[in-house]
Order: sequence, then C-alpha cells, then structure tokens
Amino acid sequence: MSATTPRSTLRIGELAELTGTTPRTIRYYEEIGLLGGAEREQGKHRCYGESDVERVREIIRLRDLLGLSLDQLSRLLEAESARATLRRELQQTESPAERRRILEQLLEHIGTQLELVRGRMAELTDLAAELEDKQRLVRERIRESER
Repeated sequence: MSATTPRSTLRIGELAELTGTTPRTIRYYEEIGLLGGAEREQGKHRCYGESDVERVREIIRLRDLLGLSLDQLSRLLEAESARATLRRELQQTESPAERRRILEQLLEHIGTQLELVRGRMAELTDLAAELEDKQRLVRERIRESER
C-alpha cells in the first residue's frame, strides 16, 4: 500500500499514517463530528475507507490553510458536504423549479463558506497592517539612530 493509494478498508492507525496525523486526532475528529463514525462491528476495529482519507486530508488542509477554530471548521465542512449532496441532486433532476431551489440552496452554503473565509482574511489583513506599522516604526528608529 502506498502513501497515496489507500486500501478499501483501513484501520485507524493506517488512516492516521496516510493523513499525517495521529489515531487520537482521528478519534477526536469523530467525537466532535468533523469525521463521521467509522464502520465498526461489535468488538472489532474501526474501519475507514477512501472517503474518510479524503475527509481527513481536507480537514487538515483547511485547518492549516485558514487557521479556523474547530467549530468554524465544522461549519465549513458541513456546508461542503451539503453542497456535494445538492450537486448530486441537481444532476438527477430535470424540473426547472427543483433546479432553481437546489441552486438557491447551493448559494446559501457557498455564502456560509465565504463568510468564514473572508472573516479569516480580515483577521490576517489586520495582523499584516499591525506588523507593517511595527516595521515602519522600527525603520524610523533606525533612521533616527543614524543621525
């Protein structure tokens, strides 16, 4: 098994290894609802599939990229899951009224995601402005010290 091509069924340690995280993190993501509960027969190990690998990778990518809280990350991922479901529904309907309803719901979910991303962007913009101000002050002090 390679690091990019998972088997059809994985144990928690294998999922953690493939996604660069720990079994404890996987359990925590399940606990807080970021990752659906794994298939598990009574007394058996948890079993994960390729969709779980992709979900954990997406959670980690968004966490690292956006620096969102777990609650915000959960909202972002819920909107993405809803969008995926709506896209499938859209492909299966010919009704113009139903297509419009689905498209309007898609817009709402995209709006939720944009709100979260733009909020993070605003925080980063504020931080950048603060750092630029500090940089400007230090440069002024350097110039003053050269006089």
